[in-house]
Amino acid sequence: MAQGRGTSAIVILFCMLVASSEMAHAKTFVVGDAGGWTFKISKWPSGKTFNAGDTLEFNYDPSAHNVVKVDEAGYNSCTASKGSEKFQSGNDHINLVKGTNYFICTFPGHCLGDVKIAVNAA
Repeated sequence: MAQGRGTSAIVILFCMLVASSEMAHAKTFVVGDAGGWTFKISKWPSGKTFNAGDTLEFNYDPSAHNVVKVDEAGYNSCTASKGSEKFQSGNDHINLVKGTNYFICTFPGHCLGDVKIAVNAA
């Protein structure tokens, strides 16, 4: 019996190590780098590799911008549907999910001025 419990404990420990290892590899990306979340940023994700679980950090003046998570149609049309997740702290941390993650600014004219990004996470 004692040996069976020891094996179970080792399996549980191994699972915990694997889970924490995946979390340790998640990266944080500052959107727009030093320039932050601003105009003409839509090409910022180009050349970067993102994974599900990585974090995007959006830095901006909340009186000038916001961040809204939208679907592809919202990204293309620069409109957020009711129920879209809206961030407006000026220092937002958003975890990526697998697939394409779309973000826009809904201040009038901003999305059309390229305050939007599409980030594909593996």
